[in-house]
Amino acid sequence: MKKLDWYIFKKYIGTFFFSISLLIIIVVVFDVSENIDSFIKNNASFKEVMLHYYVPFIPYFINLFIYLFVFISVIFFTSKMAGHTEIIAILSSGISFKRFLYPYMLAGMMLAIGSFYLGNFLIPKTDTIRREFKDKYMEKLTKSSGSNIHVQIERGVYVYVGNFDIKKKIAYKFALEKIEDNKLTYKVLADKATYDTVSGKWNINNYVERYLYPEESMNRGKSKDTTLVLKPRDLYNIKEEFEEMNLFEIREHIQNLELKGADNTLQYRIEMHKRIASPAAILILTVIGAALSSRKVRGGMGLHLGIGIVITFSYILFMEFSRVFALSGVFSPFIAAWLPNIIFSIIGIYFFVKAPK
Repeated sequence: MKKLDWYIFKKYIGTFFFSISLLIIIVVVFDVSENIDSFIKNNASFKEVMLHYYVPFIPYFINLFIYLFVFISVIFFTSKMAGHTEIIAILSSGISFKRFLYPYMLAGMMLAIGSFYLGNFLIPKTDTIRREFKDKYMEKLTKSSGSNIHVQIERGVYVYVGNFDIKKKIAYKFALEKIEDNKLTYKVLADKATYDTVSGKWNINNYVERYLYPEESMNRGKSKDTTLVLKPRDLYNIKEEFEEMNLFEIREHIQNLELKGADNTLQYRIEMHKRIASPAAILILTVIGAALSSRKVRGGMGLHLGIGIVITFSYILFMEFSRVFALSGVFSPFIAAWLPNIIFSIIGIYFFVKAPK
């Protein structure tokens, strides 16, 4: 990279981290004022609050607003350069606008890779700590599925539970059915089933076991250990559980659900494709920001920032609309994740063509 490239690169990265650092401080202050009653009421220590909530909160917050601050940072320092006629001087020296964007793309690529790492690997680790703290001191993330729980644990194998005790890991009014070729071939009823965390087996009590096909027979007993493709986690809900999964774990979780014949993989698919597509938005918004603010206009930085904020929030709005359409089945998760990038890539091409040469 040349001196000019380093000059632009440092301005980009420096402006981004300076602006997002200021906002983190402001957001933490507001969050403390909002949640301090919960911290005091539940006797959370200062060390726990800082290390288990706010330190893991920082990478989550950075990745949440990275699109907005990438765009604002690019527009801010590029508008200043345009206002000081630096860009006119650069382009007049024979450097093409395409070459002028080189340091922007390098900085954007670095932030995109950082965002991909944060969203797919670091944040799932730190979120485990943050969510444990949140579950303990702020709001319960682990919730019972209620009564009359139905779960498909394998293809053709169904489990019914009257209710499930999360702490004791006991399923009351337990029933299991196996269906082959649309025929009920096996059924077991039990007063309760207790999960053994050491062996990974379920112990059923006071059970009645019936084989219906090809020959009918019945067994009764007081206690029996059985191995099932069923975990206690399958019988209760965890709010936004995918936040604790990295990219590979989400993919594996989807595959496990599909093997069981479950049809509740949509939310996980949307999250997986979103994590892959989102970093690309940083490069797209970088090009749009640089092309938009490189021209010296009468409104100056204020006009550029105003347009930039509108474009950024339009992108975020498109992302939410796509997600809603995916959840309703209108779009596939892949299209929902990439459609905003495709639309704003077209906008980026338009601004690039119209940029000063």
